[in-house]
Amino acid sequence: MSEQQGVPEQLAAGKSQGGAGATYKVVVFEFENFRGKKVELSAECKDVIEKECEKVGSVIVESGPWVAFECQAFGGEQFVLEKGEYPRWSTWTNSQTNNYLLSFRPLRRHGWI
Repeated sequence: MSEQQGVPEQLAAGKSQGGAGATYKVVVFEFENFRGKKVELSAECKDVIEKECEKVGSVIVESGPWVAFECQAFGGEQFVLEKGEYPRWSTWTNSQTNNYLLSFRPLRRHGWI
């Protein structure tokens, strides 16, 4: 496959975010603006505290999409995060109830184009 494939060819080959054979990577930081403890995830994480990160205050999605949850074990309000930077809670929600995330899972879309 050539490096200059267009989007339709990438979709057909499963190279898009979340397609078959896709890779998933998210980097989470304990505090806003990418500060504090840093943890890289490539698979679901039921509890960032188990990764020695007290909470998540900022996120960089390198590949994915991901679903982030405000509670441990994929509970509470959930947020779909696509590739990009999320330096503080207000970049993924306008909710005032929680300003951090505690669990993550890749959003897999098997067979979708």
